[in-house]
Amino acid sequence: MRIDISLLPALAAAFMLVFARIGAMVMLLPGFGEANIPVRVRLGIALALTLILLPLHRNAYTVSMTSIAPLLVLMVHEIIIGVVLGATARVTLSALAVAGSVIAQQLGLGFVTTIDPTQGQQGALIGNFLTMLGLTLLFATDMHHLVIAALSESYNAFSPGELMSSGDVAALATKAFATAFKIGIQLSAPFIVFGLVFNLGLGVLARLMPQMQVFFVGVPLSILGGFLILAAIIATMMGTYLDYFGGVLHELAPRR
Repeated sequence: MRIDISLLPALAAAFMLVFARIGAMVMLLPGFGEANIPVRVRLGIALALTLILLPLHRNAYTVSMTSIAPLLVLMVHEIIIGVVLGATARVTLSALAVAGSVIAQQLGLGFVTTIDPTQGQQGALIGNFLTMLGLTLLFATDMHHLVIAALSESYNAFSPGELMSSGDVAALATKAFATAFKIGIQLSAPFIVFGLVFNLGLGVLARLMPQMQVFFVGVPLSILGGFLILAAIIATMMGTYLDYFGGVLHELAPRR
């Protein structure tokens, strides 16, 4: 009995190319690439997704085993695509961090910082809360399935071997950061209005009653009023964010 193994080198090369794109993207994706998730777990997720997606997109790769140079160039290209897609999706979380920072400043809690468990660095308390809530809702609403679908659909938007224009990458990065900042400001807009009106009222009160310690009265009322507004609109805020996140994934990997 003879077994033909001549296809194994080409299959292994295709596996490594698929893994290069998926692995680079998974290491940066929200929910999958967090700092508190062990590297082995992230690596296992990337390998599992590679085994699932390899049969679907193996024919997209034209692998020549006569020279290693084209193979290395193609692998670097796949890594770049994965990093661009993953980083763009990662930027979506910064919208919640921007919103949290603005809200904290308006409520007088800008100096209150804690360790962000997802990134392992200092961040505003409300921003960390919104980030954790956003990640929880991504999984609770099965949005991570959309992430996996975007991994597969990325082969339609970015075919293997097709060079990505540096202008397109710059435009994508600029749009991602600008949109994240815009969404962050929109999410915090009610608190900006509240802070403006409340501080104007405190200014008028300070002029009418100079002997009154307005700061000691205003800060607790600002925090209380801000948390009441947050409790009233947080469902709408997170719904808006989920729509924004889904829109980003659809733009990254549009269906043909």
